[in-house]
Amino acid sequence: MKDTQSFKISPADRMSGLPAQFFAALVGKAGAQAAKGRDVINLGQGNPDQPTPAHIVAALQEAAPNPLYHRYPPFKGFPFLKEAVAQRYKEDYDVVLDPEKEVAILFGGKTGLIEISQCLLNPGDICLVPDPGYPDYWSGVALAGGRMEYMPLTADNHFLPDYDMIHTTIADQAKLMFINYPNNPTGAVASPAFYSQTVEFAARHGIVVASDFAYGAIGFDGNQPVSFLQTPGAKEVGVEFYTLSKTYNMAGWRVGFALGNPEIISLINLIQDHYYCSLFGGIQAASAVALTGPQDCVSELRATYEKRRNALYNAMGKIGWEAPKPGGSFFCWLPVPIGHTSASFADLVLEQADVVVAPGIGFGTCGENYVRLGLLAPEERLEEAIERIGRLRLFG
Repeated sequence: MKDTQSFKISPADRMSGLPAQFFAALVGKAGAQAAKGRDVINLGQGNPDQPTPAHIVAALQEAAPNPLYHRYPPFKGFPFLKEAVAQRYKEDYDVVLDPEKEVAILFGGKTGLIEISQCLLNPGDICLVPDPGYPDYWSGVALAGGRMEYMPLTADNHFLPDYDMIHTTIADQAKLMFINYPNNPTGAVASPAFYSQTVEFAARHGIVVASDFAYGAIGFDGNQPVSFLQTPGAKEVGVEFYTLSKTYNMAGWRVGFALGNPEIISLINLIQDHYYCSLFGGIQAASAVALTGPQDCVSELRATYEKRRNALYNAMGKIGWEAPKPGGSFFCWLPVPIGHTSASFADLVLEQADVVVAPGIGFGTCGENYVRLGLLAPEERLEEAIERIGRLRLFG
């Protein structure tokens, strides 16, 4: 028998190039505090706290016994689900999609956001990413061996990238760019004018646009967020990623879509053919019900988040913590008090107030001096979290 004591696993180089999983460390810190028996209010993650609407759950229960769904599904997914998301986009945004050529079904939006870099980037190719931004954009670029150039998002520019500030040499070399509105982590929203600028910039420099529209259903103050695909020319230069996770509280169901440019959709379908077959058919059937059935649950969810936002900001006003209200998403982007970094403030409120917030530095260099707080707890718990922080007398 061979000696196995000296056997060594040698990971591929790409594994050491992956960015650290920021949220795993955050969960660890929160868990350690809760393990001490503390009443921790966790507002640092983006995990919806409400159940999936009952009629969607019932649709899965009805579909699950169907023997058709116990076989391998079509590799590209069932046509009825692609038709359902096309119908939703037509009704909500007046965007016409060809279900066969302009829709790809994903194992959640995150999967597509990583796959598109693998589809388009060769080692060394440049991808433009927002700073601050969703960290999994970085993961896809790293797996593809690409190189990131950052687009700063600042309060002065309403947390939108300023394309005039991107050097022409970088823009000409870039192959892919990510945008995300309503924005994670800042809660900013984008206008039709911004998307028009984006299409013009992308067309001029030959850059594919990946629009992350995960929070597209969550807009406040009577304003519906704008889809990138509503912009003339958008399908020619890019795709949009949509998910049922936030719209219907289906985060654990892992259902998402890539929508738009047929050539990019074809590439995403191709790479997925090599990774897996499509989603369980019962989940696809229930997802189609979510998209084509009554949308009252979406309106109610949006209203819930708006009430939570208003309750949180009312509580913040009482302790002197000032910040603009987010226009969309379920996140609030809040400045840290003078004398603190985002990490030191997050550690302080966890240790002394039992409140979890996400340090802005975890979303990029430009996230420093901010923390992200999620509206993912009842109003009274949000108010209690701010009251606890207020007792530390850090503001005013």
